[in-house]
Amino acid sequence: MADRAAALSGVYAVTQPRADLEAAVAAVLRGGVRVVQYRDKGEDRQRRLDEAVALRRLCEGYGALLLVNDDIGLAEAAAAHGVHLGREDGAVAEARQRLGEGAWIGASCYDDLDRARRLAADGADYVAFGSIYPSPTKPDAHLAPMGLLTRGREATGRPTVAIGGIDASNIGEVAAAGADAAAVVSALFGAEEPEAAARRLVAEWRRSR
Repeated sequence: MADRAAALSGVYAVTQPRADLEAAVAAVLRGGVRVVQYRDKGEDRQRRLDEAVALRRLCEGYGALLLVNDDIGLAEAAAAHGVHLGREDGAVAEARQRLGEGAWIGASCYDDLDRARRLAADGADYVAFGSIYPSPTKPDAHLAPMGLLTRGREATGRPTVAIGGIDASNIGEVAAAGADAAAVVSALFGAEEPEAAARRLVAEWRRSR
C-alpha cells in the first residue's frame, strides 16, 4: 500500500467545464500535477466519453493518473485509471468489480470518520474529507475539521485527500495538517494561466511538507 499510496500525493486537480479543457489539463500537467479527476455533470455522454479518453491519454503521457468523478460506467468505458465516488454514486465493491484490482477508487467522506472507516474496509484506496474551507464549487457544503486529515489516515490506513476551497493561499496549511493530497478546482481551472497556477500550488505544497 505504501508504494501505491505514493502515487497519490501533492496537488490533485479536479476539472471544471471549459472550452479548452484538454489544453488546460495539459497546462496543469506541465505545471507538475500528477493526479487529475475529470468532473463534468453534463448530459452529453458521448462528449464526456470523448473528453475522458483524451484526458486519459494525455495523463498517461505525463505519467499521471486520470480518475473519473461519480460515473463508474464512464470510467470503465474510457479505461480511466479509477473513479471517485460520492454519497450517491455507487458502491466501492461495484467499482472494484467493474474496474479491476488495479483501479484507483476514492471516496468522499465529508466530515464523517465512520464513513471513511467503512469505505476503506470496503476497499477504497483513499478517503477525501471536506469541505476544508468554504468552496465556490459547493457553497452549501459543511466544513470538515482539518484534524480529520491525520485522524482519517490513522483510522483507515489509507491516504487522505483534502477538498474544498483550497488555493495557493491555504494549500500550505493543508499540507502541514497532514493531508496526502489536496484537491483543487477553481484555483486551477478558473485561472487565466493554469500552468502558472499549478506551478505555484505545487511549490507551496512542497514548501510546507
